[in-house]
Amino acid sequence: MKERKKADLRSMEEQQMVDLAVEYGEKPFRGRQMFEWIHKKQVQDLGDMSNVPKLLLDQISERYMVSGVRIVEKQVSARQDAAKYLFSLADGSLVESVWMKYHHGNSVCVSSQVGCRMGCTFCASTLTGFIRNLTAGEMLSQIYEIQRETGQRVSNVIVMGMGEPLDNFDNLLCFIRLLSNEKGIRISQRNITVSTCGLVEQIRRLMEEKLQVTLAISLHAPNDEIRRKTMPVAKKYSMEEIFLACRDYIAYTGRRVTFEYSMIDGVNDGKAHAAELARRLKGMNCHVNLIPLNEVKERKTRRSKEENIRDFKIILEKNGINVTIRREMGSDIDAACGQLRNRFMQKGQ
Repeated sequence: MKERKKADLRSMEEQQMVDLAVEYGEKPFRGRQMFEWIHKKQVQDLGDMSNVPKLLLDQISERYMVSGVRIVEKQVSARQDAAKYLFSLADGSLVESVWMKYHHGNSVCVSSQVGCRMGCTFCASTLTGFIRNLTAGEMLSQIYEIQRETGQRVSNVIVMGMGEPLDNFDNLLCFIRLLSNEKGIRISQRNITVSTCGLVEQIRRLMEEKLQVTLAISLHAPNDEIRRKTMPVAKKYSMEEIFLACRDYIAYTGRRVTFEYSMIDGVNDGKAHAAELARRLKGMNCHVNLIPLNEVKERKTRRSKEENIRDFKIILEKNGINVTIRREMGSDIDAACGQLRNRFMQKGQ
């Protein structure tokens, strides 16, 4: 008979863990103890919960486990300010995370799915297609393992690794609530960024949750014509629909929206493109993050020339748009999302 898959304790919120303890005939405080062990002390072995009755732990272990990740490969940048991790999950699936050291603290970029179904033409994550969603616990485990391995606290989290976070909406919400829980590692929601290629209905759902996370839109084009050539999702949602949802998000949450814009040579990096983008963003409380493209060998797209990126930034600034050029970190360590995973999988074939 096939063994039943165990549920993930690390994906349970505090009240759910309290209810679980009560279900097994224990006092509510036992659930709170287990929650602290899993999220504050970050244990993966139930047997390490020294102040929880062994009988309760034995009973729970029959149906539940604590998700974790195993480091398969780690690449460290020459400047020691970034590291890319290839993690193996319990079922053998592979995902990537990136650790980045800034003057204001350490940031981690986590994956939300194994693979991706969005199909953007410049991205490595979509090359192997979509496999499955990550649980909230599997998303958290990437952060917990990086903190354990580096011995340093993570203060900022970006959900911008492999996958489309809003395509995994319920697990994403649980992840955010657990990440910001006062009894866990207490990362402020203001220090959490969620990136999406523009799933309009889910943007509005996120807005209605009244969270204080930063919404980042992977825009990468000044108009629908160019966007449809590089991002299949643009065939379903127009930029005008996305901008309307963003304006509503800003008004409802009071949070500024970030637009991610990968600079692709000869595709979206001309002065006319910059002027068009500036016109469309005029008056919006937003920030544009220009990204020198991380080239993927399996893709034909190439990075814009430095002078084109600089000129693009100047035009946006002259039009009153808040803009930065993303600091390049880890360009020497398979920087593009999914790149390390793909290389590892190809090597194993």
